[in-house]
Amino acid sequence: METKRAIQGLGEVALRVSDLDAMQRFYSDVIGLELMRCFPGSAFFCIAAGVAGHTQILALFDRGEVDHPHAEHSPLDHLALAIAPEYYDGEKARLQGLGLNVTEAYHEWVQWRSLYVRDPEGNTVELVCYDPMGETHL
Repeated sequence: METKRAIQGLGEVALRVSDLDAMQRFYSDVIGLELMRCFPGSAFFCIAAGVAGHTQILALFDRGEVDHPHAEHSPLDHLALAIAPEYYDGEKARLQGLGLNVTEAYHEWVQWRSLYVRDPEGNTVELVCYDPMGETHL
C-alpha cells in the first residue's frame, strides 16, 4: 500500500548568481529554458509542468541583492518542494510543532502559497503549492 506524503515533486531550484544577465542568457540560449518572468534582481525559468498546477522552475537571484547570512558561502538560495494545496495547513502545523520558525508568503504573479523553514545549516527550504484563491488563505 502506498503511503500518502506531502512532498510530491520539485518546486524550484533557486541560485544566487554574480552575473544575472550572463546566467539568464545561458539558461535561455544555451540550455533552452523558457523565461517566465524577470524582476529587478531575479529571473524565473520554466523547467517543466509540476504538481497540481505548480510549475517547476529555475530561479536566479542577483547575489548582490540577496540579504541572506550565508550568501557569500553558497550559490543555493533555497530549495522548493511542491506539495498539493490540501497539505499546506497540515504541513504548517507539523513544522511549527517541531519547533521550527515557519514563515509564509503568497507569490501573486504565479499564484503560489509558500511555507519557509531553515535546515540545520541555515539553508532555506520552501514547501510550495499552487493556490489561485490567493492571500485569503494566509
